[in-house]
Amino acid sequence: MVATSQAPRLVKLTELSIPGLFVLDSPVHGDDRGFFREWFKSGDFEAAGVAFEAQQANLSLSGRDVVRGLHYSVAPEGQSKVVTCVLGELDDVIVDIRVGSPTYGKVEVVHLSANEGRSVLVPRDVAHGYCATSDQAALAYLISSPFNASMEFEINPFDPDIAVPWPLRGEPILSAKDAGAPSLVERRDAKELPNF
Repeated sequence: MVATSQAPRLVKLTELSIPGLFVLDSPVHGDDRGFFREWFKSGDFEAAGVAFEAQQANLSLSGRDVVRGLHYSVAPEGQSKVVTCVLGELDDVIVDIRVGSPTYGKVEVVHLSANEGRSVLVPRDVAHGYCATSDQAALAYLISSPFNASMEFEINPFDPDIAVPWPLRGEPILSAKDAGAPSLVERRDAKELPNF
């Protein structure tokens, strides 16, 4: 009988303080041509006991001081994301907005750089956003359920009760929809937040 060896896990998952939120670390293989890295491997997720099936892939390009978010989905099937920076640098922001969660209102910030092997698994039912910290930054993300406009919500990224420490050098650049978004309390009072 020939012994078989299991392939080593390339993507290491480390859970952060918000339940279901993971930082993913993978090796970066660089040489004089540039670099290569695997930033998502379903087998590594399965080996860590984490289920994730991508249904859609998105790519977003932003300039310095662009703030996107805080966005969340209330799709019945849930919507988790695996995000990574593919150009420049950015701060990825996750806020636990799940009513009844022991970490409700908690903010986690993970710095992502295209030159490093770091990604983030954002669990379903939390709010997500980011801010470009380089002249240009691109975020690639896989999502577990397709975009559905009627199920997508936003919370004001500058809600003082959340107090996200956005790494701004100048005035923030954001969409009118994000700038005019309700606060976390307003969303909660309107019963527009997910439950834990």
